[in-house]
Amino acid sequence: MTDTFVVALIREALTTVLLVSAPMLGVGLLVGLVISIFQATTQIHEQTLTFIPKILAVLAAIIFFGPWMLHTLLTFSDKILGNLNQFTFIR
Repeated sequence: MTDTFVVALIREALTTVLLVSAPMLGVGLLVGLVISIFQATTQIHEQTLTFIPKILAVLAAIIFFGPWMLHTLLTFSDKILGNLNQFTFIR
């Protein structure tokens, strides 16, 4: 197992993690921004107002993007486990 192979494997793992978490983070960011703009325009400065809409939006994102996220993770796992015989460890 060479250094370049390990770096490529880690890069692919981090890319997969970023791709899978991006929909939930993006939806949470957008909902938080909309609620912050609403709070600024109405001058309602309640700190707990953002929690329930963000939780519901992230749950909706998980339900909507869940099959795609599962497929992405299964593809990555299948690729790793399928090439397991190529991983040689120095003892």
